Amino acid sequence: MCGRFTLRDPRRVKFDRQPIGELFKVVPRFNIAPSQDVLGITSRDGEPDVSFYQWGLVPAWSREPKGFINARAETLQDKASFSESFQRRRCLIPADGFYEWKRSGKSKQPYYFQLRDEATFAFAGIWDRWQGNGRSILSCAIITTTPNELLASVHDRMPVILDQSSHRDWLNEEARPAQLTALLAPFPAKAMKGYTVSDEVNHASIDHEHLVEPCEAKPILQPTLF
Repeated sequence: MCGRFTLRDPRRVKFDRQPIGELFKVVPRFNIAPSQDVLGITSRDGEPDVSFYQWGLVPAWSREPKGFINARAETLQDKASFSESFQRRRCLIPADGFYEWKRSGKSKQPYYFQLRDEATFAFAGIWDRWQGNGRSILSCAIITTTPNELLASVHDRMPVILDQSSHRDWLNEEARPAQLTALLAPFPAKAMKGYTVSDEVNHASIDHEHLVEPCEAKPILQPTLF
């Protein structure tokens, strides 16, 4: 699953080279948690349409505003909570890193993962709008898939990171399901890096740049480039 992520430098968020983060004055975030607002990008008439979404997708037909933070790539078309959004309401969720936890007995060690060049990227997401009791909630979920070789030593899932060349394909309203599911593959391990961080990240109230600093625990081995 993906339960926390970062957007340390929002100014670097772009869509087809168009600056997005600068326009929306998004503040740096080091511990984005479920139920908080996240930046989401959709496409309208071929142009980026940017909004803030509550992280935790609430299906429009749901009786109560209970959200799903993740949606499994393998069951997107089958589960009623996600199928319509997968077909009609897809989005990009900008990030530049995410946390995952490795369980060892009763304890869990947090790790921080990012691209090797520490660039900003986009998760594959879906969204929906729920209305009820005088409220309107625009919400989203991050799609997860099987882990690459780097993540596999820590967790059995990882978020779908979309290559920049596939951003428009993911948002294309005319795309067929087979074309979309082909994009939901694990991101290449050789293009990523990861290391252990402090368990302070467990506390959503802490949102500080020191959370992404390596701790003294031994980092996991990096895959070789060749």
